Amino acid sequence: MSDTRPTSARGPVLIDIEEGEAQAGAASPATAPPVPDALPPSGAAMQQIAQIAVRPRSRLSRWFWGLFGALFTFVLSVAAWDFVTGLLARNPILGNTALALVALFVAVMLAIAGREWLAFARLRRIDTIQHAATEALTRADLGAARKVAGDVRKLYTGRADLEWALARFAEREADQLDADALLGLVETEILAPIDAAAIREVEAAARQVATVTAIVPLALADVVAALTANVRMVRRIAELYGGRAGTLGSWRLMRTVVAHLVATGAVAVGDDLIGSVAGGGVVSKISRRFGEGIVNGALTARVGVAALEVCRPLAFSARKRPSVTGIVQRALRGLFGS
Repeated sequence: MSDTRPTSARGPVLIDIEEGEAQAGAASPATAPPVPDALPPSGAAMQQIAQIAVRPRSRLSRWFWGLFGALFTFVLSVAAWDFVTGLLARNPILGNTALALVALFVAVMLAIAGREWLAFARLRRIDTIQHAATEALTRADLGAARKVAGDVRKLYTGRADLEWALARFAEREADQLDADALLGLVETEILAPIDAAAIREVEAAARQVATVTAIVPLALADVVAALTANVRMVRRIAELYGGRAGTLGSWRLMRTVVAHLVATGAVAVGDDLIGSVAGGGVVSKISRRFGEGIVNGALTARVGVAALEVCRPLAFSARKRPSVTGIVQRALRGLFGS
């Protein structure tokens, strides 16, 4: 009888590891390439806001929206007129009611337009004082400096939070005999408390943007939160310095501030931006969302400092310009760990 058993013996199979590695090209965990690190946080939300704010509008688009607004207003006005006159012919009581409602609506729209116009006028007033102060310092003109000081005093007259500061300035104003000293006194006595309040607004906005970016995982939620917080921050800073910008004025200020930052390269993210925050490097390695929160908060602080320079009646001279690093450290202290 023939043997039907297999020729190889049944049992465990032995594999020569060294021989297998040699056949596989000597591949092993020790010789494998290292796993690449994750991309560093880049502040994507604030980068997108910068692109939105400084995006140029073509002349064709301006003509399109201008003509569209004029046509829409014309059509709406004709439709409202036909509606009111037709209703008056059918029923005088209903027609008069519709006429009163339309008149109230037009009055409210005119009030909103007037408020926006006053907001732009206040912003132009701040710009005028800034230019006058710069010229007075450049020429060392005491007379021009006194006029600037008077304009600043008028700007803040009637504010309860600045009564003591204005009184102190009035006591020492006559003792200043040169333009630098007089405008320096304006900074230290009148603008110092406003600077402190404005810096607190910047810290609050940076903290809010960092928190939302780190916690909310929804797409575009960090962009919307950062845009809202930055516009609100710029508007609040303008109000503190006497600008009291309206809706359109706030957007104009936001565009001006971000355009300045883009022109100077201040929205570019570098390694020092995260390193300036205590523990920022460790946090960014543990969680990319936390790292993005830190970078977005730091960029918000940069926008806030630029807004201070734009909205402030006088440039920083006698007082030191606020440090972005210091603002970020105070805003994020304890938020992502000490």
